[in-house]
Amino acid sequence: MSELKQIKAILKTGQEILSNNGVSTHYTLFDFWRWSTSDILSNTTRGRFAEFIVGTAVELNTKNIREEWDAYDLTTEEGIKIEVKSASYIQSWNQTKFSTISFSIKPTSVWEKVDTKIRRGKPKRHADIYVFCLLKHKDQETIDPLKLEQWDFYVLPTYRLDNYKRSQSSITINSLAKLSAPKKYSELNNEILKAYKEQKNWIIRIE
Repeated sequence: MSELKQIKAILKTGQEILSNNGVSTHYTLFDFWRWSTSDILSNTTRGRFAEFIVGTAVELNTKNIREEWDAYDLTTEEGIKIEVKSASYIQSWNQTKFSTISFSIKPTSVWEKVDTKIRRGKPKRHADIYVFCLLKHKDQETIDPLKLEQWDFYVLPTYRLDNYKRSQSSITINSLAKLSAPKKYSELNNEILKAYKEQKNWIIRIE
């Protein structure tokens, strides 16, 4: 039996039609997107949307398709590897109080192909920098993730998380604020470049 290969995703337009034995159902891929991802507040969709927001700040090429199984979320044109985390005080479900803000920073393993075999690599943080995206807005009537002024962004070079003493699995917003000041969307690209420079300088010092 020949080895199965990874299927390469093809960029879609949204106009692709669902069909059954060649007969159109009159439903399009855009209908699916609208049905499945309109609730940007839901945890899964908000996480991907946060990745997209950070991507727009670093001039994401939207013709490149998001890689589901990469060891990090984004790679800039300059080669900066970025891990994106998101959180929100307000959720899409019924709440009796605002959510407690905490972000996962747990080192992870990735699947690697070595000599035609699949193995899991050593847990580590694979990105150069982390961007923590907090949807800070606290009014349920006016919250809108599309309004980027409702977000705060905390940017850290990865080595500072590696050296974080309190926990290696998660970080609260209070602890994060001690390590990085919140930034606006308009400041995000410059802050990412600064954090990447800091990360590179740290690597040079320890080598």
